[in-house]
Amino acid sequence: MSNPGTGHGPEHSHGHSHSLSQIAVDLPPLARRIVIATLTIAGLAVIVGAVLLWPSGGDHPIPAQFRGADGGAIHAVDGEVVAQTRAECLNQMVGTVQDTADIPISGAGSGPCIESTVRITSGEHEGKYTLLEIPTNQAQSGSGPDSSAQTLGAPDNPQAGQPTLHVGDSIRLSTSPGPDGAPRYAFFDFGRSTSTLVWAILFAAAVVLVAAWRGLRSLIGLVFAFVVLAVFTLPAILDGKSPVAVAVVSSAAILFVVLYLAHGISLRTSSALLGTLSSLLAAGLLSWLAIETMHLTGLSGDQTTSLQVYQGNISVGGLLLAGFIIGTLGVLNDVTITQASAAFELAAAGEPTRLATFRAAMRVGRDHIASTVYTLVFAYAGSALPLLLLFSVAQQPLGALLTSDTVAVELARSFVGGIAICLSVPLTTAIAAALARPSGTRAEVEQIRPEPQLRPQPRTGRHSMPDTGSQ
Repeated sequence: MSNPGTGHGPEHSHGHSHSLSQIAVDLPPLARRIVIATLTIAGLAVIVGAVLLWPSGGDHPIPAQFRGADGGAIHAVDGEVVAQTRAECLNQMVGTVQDTADIPISGAGSGPCIESTVRITSGEHEGKYTLLEIPTNQAQSGSGPDSSAQTLGAPDNPQAGQPTLHVGDSIRLSTSPGPDGAPRYAFFDFGRSTSTLVWAILFAAAVVLVAAWRGLRSLIGLVFAFVVLAVFTLPAILDGKSPVAVAVVSSAAILFVVLYLAHGISLRTSSALLGTLSSLLAAGLLSWLAIETMHLTGLSGDQTTSLQVYQGNISVGGLLLAGFIIGTLGVLNDVTITQASAAFELAAAGEPTRLATFRAAMRVGRDHIASTVYTLVFAYAGSALPLLLLFSVAQQPLGALLTSDTVAVELARSFVGGIAICLSVPLTTAIAAALARPSGTRAEVEQIRPEPQLRPQPRTGRHSMPDTGSQ
């Protein structure tokens, strides 16, 4: 028989069990306080970072490909192709403003150039007409026995780099002063306002139809993300601020608003947010290591070279690193919110302990990793597809292809994104499992509650008779 005074009897064992149960019960409030405090500090850091990095709004040099004849930005107007014909090249009426569509065309009906009559639908000369001339491969190759039309493409097709226009096409026209000072128009781009708007409406309708109000909130968050990029991220980088710092502050600000707006303010969303922010910082460190160890420059793209020429105060390496960080934002957000939701749902569905919840959610996370990683790799491979085709035509060795700067950048994005995903799954799952309350914990709460003491029953009469029972 155990001595009660020694503290080693059943009473001690029962008390020890209650203390462990009490720790399990107290874990959600403690984890909740830690998560809220951490997110509060992160939110304040984002606000301070945005204030310190806010762009000044000054003017910046315009690259040559976006500069008009007067040295300023290109001015573009809308137009519509109303007629086409084949004719001789070097028509003197090309680009001039005409009052009618009956523009004189020499050799109309045949010739090596495509003459397109365009009605101007906006700007100073709205309602008037101009003429565009597109040379075909026949104009370059000629028609003699040494013609290289077969290597350049079909003779009737526009030359490489020239647009293929049809009657009814909406286009954009750039304007610049001609030799006589009168305005001249030239093809600038296709008009995509209507088609882009239609696809945007279809996209929004599909999201709202399936996800209802939550889908609508996610669309509002998406609009906010574009506003952050347009108002803060891009101008701050152009101002010469650190691209990495700007990318981190922008990504964190977008995450705070988008996650809480789309999924509501809850412990589930907070666990996903904390997991995403932590994984984002890890992705930043991994991106820096990848760029340094693989000696990536980011100078293989024409856009980066133009930025280096016209915006010399921008760090190209920092810009590459910032692109890595922002590129992992969407996929990390997807993984972490799924893991947090899985953990909370499994806990509510009957997982007895937090460890069991973590293990069950990790089984979901492993499947998510397997599907997301190759999706990420294929997405980056698709963006580099033209380059892969060029290397295939050039018959370059596979090793030279994979180690070229452009392909290596895409590979590094895939590697960094994949590692960040693998880190985010257990991290977010652990945070969510700590915040969730499994069904077994609720049972422990009932067990450690003190049993209510029985109150003495009042007597029902002055002379109550004892229960004699049966002898």
